[in-house]
Amino acid sequence: MKRRIVSAALAGALALVLVLPAAADRRPFSFDLAHSQINFVAEALLLTAHGSFEKFDADIQLDRENLENSTLTFTIEVASINTRVEMRDNDLRSGRFFDAANHPQIKFVSTKITKVDDNNLLITGDLTVRGTTKQVQVPTRTVFLREADARFKGEFKIKRMEYGVSGNSRMNPIEDEVLVQFDFHVQDRQAMEQRRQQQQQKAPPKQPPPPPSGN
Repeated sequence: MKRRIVSAALAGALALVLVLPAAADRRPFSFDLAHSQINFVAEALLLTAHGSFEKFDADIQLDRENLENSTLTFTIEVASINTRVEMRDNDLRSGRFFDAANHPQIKFVSTKITKVDDNNLLITGDLTVRGTTKQVQVPTRTVFLREADARFKGEFKIKRMEYGVSGNSRMNPIEDEVLVQFDFHVQDRQAMEQRRQQQQQKAPPKQPPPPPSGN
């Protein structure tokens, strides 16, 4: 009995040793929002509509030495949709399309990252839109990978009606297949914080306001 307990304990300790280094090699990264974007292209009879989402965020755990060990949870605020036409944007937020009131977020959670070659990855994950979750594969190109930042871009297609985004128009019928495009510049959070602290230290102290004039 004691041998079984000891063996189980050793097995658990070994599993912990094997798992911890993999997680320890990941570092948290954040979007450089000024140089990141998520766009979509929807074909319709009268127009190829180009749109974007203005608000998004992610939990990015990046392993620079082994990108396959990285993880990503990406969240989009549906109400931030922007196609440069207010009436169309309101329609897309409505129950006919994304139903932002009841499903305010689109979420992607990576489940597997596969290295295709030195410059390309295939990210597999669960995409949730309007309460429906389906597995998708996202081809991704590594534009650059540096010590404190990286840039990734790519595109993939989804069928909107599979997610319940089924609104349409008799006058201007919309294709089911939608192209999603992304271009992300991400930065090491720790390096960002260190730069912020250095900038604060270099900044000259604020001078007190001059005393009010006696005139």
